[in-house]
Amino acid sequence: MKNFLFIILTLFISSGSAQSLSQKIENAYNSFENDQQMSHGISSLSVLNAETGKVLFSRNGNTGLATASTLKTITAATAFHLLGKEFSWETALAYNGSISADGTLNGDVIITGGGDPTLGSPRYEQTKEELILKKWYEALSRIGIKRIKGHIIADDRLFGTQTMPVGWTWQDMGNYYGAGPSSLTWRENQFDLIFKPGSVGEPAVLIRSEPEMGYLKIVNEVTTGRPGTGDNVYAYSAPYSETVYLRGTYGQDLKKDIAASVPDPAYDVAYRLLRRLEQGNIQAVQGTITTRQLSMIGKPFINASKVIDIQTSPSLDRVIYWFNQKSINLFGEHLIKTMAWKQGKDITTAQGVEIVKDFWNKKLGIDPDAMNMYDGSGLSPATRVTSLAMAQILQSLKKEAWFSSYYESLPVYNNMKMKSGSISDVIAYAGYQTSSSGTPLVFSFIINNYNGSSSAVRQKIFKVLDVLK
Repeated sequence: MKNFLFIILTLFISSGSAQSLSQKIENAYNSFENDQQMSHGISSLSVLNAETGKVLFSRNGNTGLATASTLKTITAATAFHLLGKEFSWETALAYNGSISADGTLNGDVIITGGGDPTLGSPRYEQTKEELILKKWYEALSRIGIKRIKGHIIADDRLFGTQTMPVGWTWQDMGNYYGAGPSSLTWRENQFDLIFKPGSVGEPAVLIRSEPEMGYLKIVNEVTTGRPGTGDNVYAYSAPYSETVYLRGTYGQDLKKDIAASVPDPAYDVAYRLLRRLEQGNIQAVQGTITTRQLSMIGKPFINASKVIDIQTSPSLDRVIYWFNQKSINLFGEHLIKTMAWKQGKDITTAQGVEIVKDFWNKKLGIDPDAMNMYDGSGLSPATRVTSLAMAQILQSLKKEAWFSSYYESLPVYNNMKMKSGSISDVIAYAGYQTSSSGTPLVFSFIINNYNGSSSAVRQKIFKVLDVLK
C-alpha cells in the first residue's frame, strides 16, 4: 500500500510539473505572439517530452512555415538512417589509353566524381586541396607519366547537370552559401575575393581572388559603403557561367574576404590538377575539359581503363558535424542527391526530397504534406515544414545508436543545444533541452515575416526558450 501511494504521489507531482511547464511555455509564447514585431508575422512552437513524445505545447504546430536552416536537422537525421554513420564517398583518379616507353600517356587522365562534398575542403586533414593535388601528382609520376597527350577530364556525370535546387534565388546562388552540388565538388565550390575600399560611394577595388580564377571573367561593380555598414557584397553567376558580377557595397572599415561560388567546380578541379602537374613538369597537351563540355562539342568520352588512386571522404558523421555546426548548404544538397542515388532512384534533388518525405511517413506517420521541401538545406524560401513534424522527428532520434553523433553536431546558442536557421524574414531554432525539473524536451520554434531588427526578435525568441531551461 505504501509503494502504491508513493507511485500515485510521484505521478501526480510529475503531472503537475508538466502542466506547470506547459502553462509557463504558453504564457511566454502568448507574450511573444502579441509583440509588435509579430504584428504581421506568423510563428509556430512545438515542445515535446523527448522521452515519451508527449506534446507539452504546440501552437500553429500543423502550419507549414519556411524553416531556413533548421531543415538541416531533418536532412541529417534521414541521412543517418538511410546511409549509415560510417558511409563515405569515393573519387577516382584514372586514365585511358596507354603509356609509351618515354612516359607519354597516349590518352586522358580522368577524375571521376562520386559525390564527395569534402573533396579539397580545408575542414579535414585528409581532404585539403594541397594534399590531394600532391597525392595525385605523385600517383601519376609513380607510374611513369611525364606527358599527357590528351586531356585532364573531369567526370561529373553522376549528379547530372542540374546543380541548383528549384527555388534557390538569383541573389543567393552566386555566393558561397549558394554553391550548388556537383558529383565532382571541389574546395566546397567556393573562392575568395579580396577588396580594397576607397572613399565612400567610390569603387571598392578588387585586388585579387584566392585562388586565382584565370578562366573566369569577374566584373566588379562594388562601391565603398559607410564605416560600420559591413559586407553587402553579392556575387551573381549561374551554373557553368564564365562571368561573375560583383555588386553591392563593401564597408570602408571592413577587413574581410568575400566568398563566392564556383560556377563549374568540376572544371575547377581539373584546372587545379593541370596547374599542379605543370609545376612538376608534366604537361597535358590538350588542357582541361569536363564530360559535360565533351558532350556539348559532340566528342565521345572514353572510359578509364586503369584506376591509380581512390580518394575516400571522411565518414558521414564527420560530414554532418560540419553540416550542422557551420550550416553548410552544399553538404545538405549532396546528402539529398546521395540518398536518391543509394536508394536506386533518379539522382535529383526532387527525388531525394520525396525519399525524405516517404521515409518519415512510413516511420512516424508524418503526413508528406507537412514537409513541403524543395531542397535539403533550407536555403529555398519556398520550403514549408510544420514545427510539430520537425519536433516529432527530433524526438524519435534519441533511441538511435548514432544519436550521440547527431547531438554533437548541433551548435550551442543561448546555452541550448539547437540548430539555428535564418533567411529573409525567417528565424528558426530546433533542438534539445532538459528543464530544471529534469524533464527532457525537444522543440521547434519557427517565425516568418517578422518586422524590425532580427537581433531584437532573436532575443525575444530566446526569452521564450529560456522557459524550457
